[in-house]
Amino acid sequence: MLAATVRVTRDLDAAEEAVQDAYVRALKTWASDGVPARPGAWLTTVARRSALNALRRRQTLETKLPLLLEPEDAEMPEPDANPIPDDRLRLIFTCCHPALAPEAQVALTLRLVCGVATPDIASAFLVAEATMAARITRAKKKIAAAHIPFAVPDADEQPARVDAVLTVIHLLYATGHTAPTGADLVRDELTARALDLARMLRLLLPSDRETEGLLALLLVHQARRATRTDGGGRLLRLEEQDRSAWDGALIAEADRLIVEALTAGPPGRFTLQAAIAALHAQAPSYEETDWPQILALYGELLRIWPSPVVALNRAVAVSMVSGPEAALTEIEALEGDGRLEGYRYLPATKADLLARLGRHEEAEVAYRAALALTDNLAEQEFLLERLGEPRRA
Repeated sequence: MLAATVRVTRDLDAAEEAVQDAYVRALKTWASDGVPARPGAWLTTVARRSALNALRRRQTLETKLPLLLEPEDAEMPEPDANPIPDDRLRLIFTCCHPALAPEAQVALTLRLVCGVATPDIASAFLVAEATMAARITRAKKKIAAAHIPFAVPDADEQPARVDAVLTVIHLLYATGHTAPTGADLVRDELTARALDLARMLRLLLPSDRETEGLLALLLVHQARRATRTDGGGRLLRLEEQDRSAWDGALIAEADRLIVEALTAGPPGRFTLQAAIAALHAQAPSYEETDWPQILALYGELLRIWPSPVVALNRAVAVSMVSGPEAALTEIEALEGDGRLEGYRYLPATKADLLARLGRHEEAEVAYRAALALTDNLAEQEFLLERLGEPRRA
């Protein structure tokens, strides 16, 4: 609704207000008249009409109003003339305009296109909620001030924005894959939305290797989604998951995409991450995982994308190849670096390594540090269970 309405208003705030007005009208009208046959079309049409009325009052689009008005019972037009089958992607490209800082691009798209709550975005970025709210507001104002068009960029402009768009979709999936807050580990509506967007972007850019890589990465994660918790919602480690319940069709589809991307040229960061995830998914058992190959892939990923989170994940692979002592040295270097301060998986990983080394008191301290940084109930219960293991031992 927002993506369709913003095409009329060319103003994000005005579009959001119009969408809210449409929901208010639905609450009043549907209670007496019943839910229409096409509620989505009804809501979108009302939102756009509300936006047009606001524009008429402001006398900013008087000459264009006759072209924009639609019959009351009209459905939204099919975007036959547009190469993108979904207004959300058009809005994503707008939010990912080069005039905006990368962190603003991602935050704005998560909030406006995908409806992710500001506190959850702040948690994903490791910043305060007020900081993230201000960042989103500034980004919206910059779009208005710079007259950034709400349109898909031309073919020659697309590559500059593709990486930001891929990052947005990846972070959206990550937010649903492990919810920052709440009782449930997974938010299926977010993971499904991200996967849908990744597939559409693949259709839009069929020759882009990293678009293939991102879709493959999400498919592998989606393939084992149902086994990440038990029947009671308890988080299960990778070695505890039932591999026979993983979706083989999704894993096979991901493998085809990875092979295509790798044979087409040097891999990017999403393709490398997909290759790592595929090695986990294709291993017959946890014990038979090809950890040396995973470590090599993480080394290449860290070379082209020197992220502290990648370094943390690589340290886990180091522990499986060279032992926890070698990995602990790398973890302590990341602690001294400071960029992962407030990132719950750093103390959690350290705690696991310390427990494997038999340093149980130190492991308890690290587990408590991770617990203090976690707002997801499933993760809290998992860490509490891990916290009790050294005492039981």
